[in-house]
Amino acid sequence: MKSLDNVLLAVGENDRDHVERLLDAVIAVAKPADATVYLLHVFTNDEYEQLMDDLDLDPTSGALQPDELASRHDSVRTPAEKLSELGIDYEIRGIVGNPDTEVVRIAEELDIDQLFIGGAGRSPTGKAVFGDHAQQILLNANCPVTYIQRE
Repeated sequence: MKSLDNVLLAVGENDRDHVERLLDAVIAVAKPADATVYLLHVFTNDEYEQLMDDLDLDPTSGALQPDELASRHDSVRTPAEKLSELGIDYEIRGIVGNPDTEVVRIAEELDIDQLFIGGAGRSPTGKAVFGDHAQQILLNANCPVTYIQRE
């Protein structure tokens, strides 16, 4: 049986009100295993450009890297504070791109043993019309994925 060394919690803009449930699931697995938790926020191009504009920064200047921007994001800061309080090792990662592919790519790059994602329960029609990042990640990840549905 493979040891559990690295877990990834992918948090998005829609996970702010849901992050405690996600974090509880991560802690239940990571703390006993003494695993490192990677907190990942994937910024869409539009979201990243808007945040850089809000901060009055040029996205091409390199003044604020996605990792640093992610560390300032509420959906990442809250879990980081809790992990720190509990003495769980963690790292924050931010990346700009498509969540469907970037979460899977980062999980492979970091050799993640278990991935945690959240999502909204949607009907098959809703998934077809609006897409579903969680479904794509579940289908394409090379490691076990724990899915926590938003209430």
